[in-house]
Formats: sequence, C-alpha cells, structure tokens
Amino acid sequence: MDRPTPDPIAELIAWIEARLDDTLTLDRIAQQAGLSPYHFSRLFTARMGRSVMAYVRGRRLVRGARRLCDEPELKLVELALDCGFESQEAFTRAFKRIFGVSPGRFRAGFALTPIEGQYPMNLPTSTSTAVTRLPDLVRLEAFSIAGPARRFDQESRAEIPQLWSALIGALPFKGQEPSWATYGAVWSVDREEGSFDYMAGVGIAPGSTLPAGFSEKRIPAATYAVFRITLDGSALHPQVKNAMATIWGQLIPASGLKLADSPDFELYDGKFEPTRPGAVIDFHVPVEG
Repeated sequence: MDRPTPDPIAELIAWIEARLDDTLTLDRIAQQAGLSPYHFSRLFTARMGRSVMAYVRGRRLVRGARRLCDEPELKLVELALDCGFESQEAFTRAFKRIFGVSPGRFRAGFALTPIEGQYPMNLPTSTSTAVTRLPDLVRLEAFSIAGPARRFDQESRAEIPQLWSALIGALPFKGQEPSWATYGAVWSVDREEGSFDYMAGVGIAPGSTLPAGFSEKRIPAATYAVFRITLDGSALHPQVKNAMATIWGQLIPASGLKLADSPDFELYDGKFEPTRPGAVIDFHVPVEG
C-alpha cells in the first residue's frame, strides 16, 4: 500500500508554533519544508490565505495577547521584545492592526478567541461547509440587539472578529437578555461597493444602559428563511465565509423567495462552541411572506 504524501504546510504549522521565539525567516521556513522560498511562499499563501511571515507575526501577536490576559504585571516593552519586535511602538502598531485596539485597551476588556480563529494552528477546511435550508419560514417580532458596530467593505471585512472580541470581553452587562444568544447582524448593504454595516450583538431590553463603544440596533418584525450552517470543528471564519457563498450564490437564487428590505443576521445560541464539530449557526434572511 502506498504511503500518503506528507503535506508540507500541515507539518510546518506545528513546526512554526514550536519556534515562535526563534528568528524565523522565509528562507529558513522554506528550507525546513524542503522547497524553494518562491515555491513555498506561493503554496503557503494559497493554503492559508496570507503570507507565511504574516502568519508568523499573527501567531506571535495572538500569543502575546494571551499573555496580556494571563500576566497582568507583564510590561509591554518586555512583551514586545519577547514577540520579536524591536520596540514597544512597533509592537503596538502591529497589535492594533490585528486587534483593532492598543494592547493596553485590549487588556482592559477584550476577548482573544475570535481573533485566534483568524490565525488557526490547523489548515482551513478543504471541503464545502454543510448548509441546509430549514423547511419552514419563521416569523419573529421586533427585538433589539446591542454591541459594537461599524461599516465594512471587501477589504476590511476580515476585521469583523475585532467586533466579536470587543463584545465577548464586555459580557455580561445589565439589560442583556438571559438567553446569552448572540447575533451577527448586517444591514445597509451597498452591493455595488460591497460595503455594509455589521454588529456583533446580544439581545437587550430596549433602553438599556450599554457598555462604552456599544450601540443599539432595532430589528423590525419580519418573516425569515433560515439556513442552518453545521460546523466541522475547524477554524470558524473560513467555514462561515464558505457557507455564505453557498447561501447567497446557490440556495437563495434557487429558492424562488423574494428578499425583504430588513437586516439579516447570524444567530448563535447561548451554548455555542465554535470548535465543537456539529455546532450550528442559524442564518436568518428576511423574505416577503
């Protein structure tokens, strides 16, 4: 029986993780993979969605963010040097590009898990994400959600996990619905420009006092087609991206449904575990009933 061919990228992920404190260069990593820097760089970028050195910097910053949470007395200058940066200023700039806030602000109340999913230690799933349309339309009365929100376009949408990090870091707060369900709501979509407003939020009682940086969004009463996304335990964000391509590119056009002008949203129940195979996201698309 033929032995399977080793996957150089899969093997390199663990090798890189074990050597984040070392001096890592493209030449050194490519040599470890047994490939030329040019060939390896193209292969890695195609598989992981970013260059190998961007991945290394991201993993170092994710690890640094975890230390910020776990070691409250750690000085930023020491952390910057430990992460391979020449100065605290360079570390702070790089940290803010990924997390959307300074290290000091992150330490004061942000969550790491959503960001860590952008720099997974495993390869993105190579199979199509499982998506099915639930058989019945669902009618929901108006409700309110609150959380951090901003406008995104095709270039900046990779920063959406920053909102989830800010949301989770602020929970719980007074006025939050007890179910702990969370919502990823989209509205004001400009399909020509590819821009939209997005909120990572939780259900609230209208008029609640909100944490700093949060806003309130009223979701009007609507009828929804619900598409269930079943996860496989690998990195969350690539799976959601694949599922949305299937929903908008195949399932909705084939459904014959007429869309309504109202926010759509991802619904995550209060027991949602993104790394558990079989976890589900119910994506609600407003339709004319």
